[in-house]
Amino acid sequence: MLSMLEVKNLVKRFGSRTIINDLSVKVNDQDILSVVGPSGAGKTTLLRCITGLERVDSGKFYWDNQEFDPTDANPQNMIIGVVFQDYQLFPNLTVLDNITLAPKLVKKADTKDVKRTAVELLERLGLAGKENLYPYQLSGGQKQRVAIVRALAMNPKVLCYDEPTSALDPELRDEVAKIIIDLKQQGMTQIVVTHDMDFAEKIADNILRVEQLK
Repeated sequence: MLSMLEVKNLVKRFGSRTIINDLSVKVNDQDILSVVGPSGAGKTTLLRCITGLERVDSGKFYWDNQEFDPTDANPQNMIIGVVFQDYQLFPNLTVLDNITLAPKLVKKADTKDVKRTAVELLERLGLAGKENLYPYQLSGGQKQRVAIVRALAMNPKVLCYDEPTSALDPELRDEVAKIIIDLKQQGMTQIVVTHDMDFAEKIADNILRVEQLK
């Protein structure tokens, strides 16, 4: 039986303003869901709710029909990984240290194992030999891939992206599309928030359109 992420009856308000009202969505195992819509429609808010960065006013989250809390900080319960729009790499750490920091601190993983996994992931995403560089020495596309590797190093079930192509030129946009499709073929379930409809259609199995609430 395929695994599935399910969001049921999600409601999110900021003060008196309702941003998301009774939204339900399912993402099947290894599928790519693109979330599209105009600015202010709640795309990033939805992503922040799914990844546990925002608490919801009501609604439930399920993985494999088991309810979970995205805000639960227990690393054993980690379902969702996230790649941020601005990458959020630590400028004072090397590529390798950026990737291995969370698995070592949060998951208490063995340093040797974490480094081996990081090097394998870097190689998989075309970043072999970049382990000892600092973020300022990387291009935008390379930073994007390091951010993806860092998220993958935590071994999430679902990987979410917030506007992964917003700062990239068309050639790099195609490169990110290829990475996302390659990860799907390797078994990763993904959710991509984007304003770029062409990009969304290129990568997605399903598209969720969100509208600004009146």
